[in-house]
Amino acid sequence: MKKVLFAGLAILALASCKKDWTCTCQYSGESDSYVITNRTKKDAKAMCTGSVSVGLITVAGDKNCSLN
Repeated sequence: MKKVLFAGLAILALASCKKDWTCTCQYSGESDSYVITNRTKKDAKAMCTGSVSVGLITVAGDKNCSLN
């Protein structure tokens, strides 16, 4: 049981790891990139796409941007 608990905590720690991410957006055949620093993947993706979560509802932003 201790091994399962330790493995679960390790996975959780890795999933919430903060690091730098690159957001790339495509507009009229051109691309633009910028760095999002010290964020979790979930937060960085929300910043990149411009989506906002309000309770259970997520309002999507720019579909032309992706997180790298």
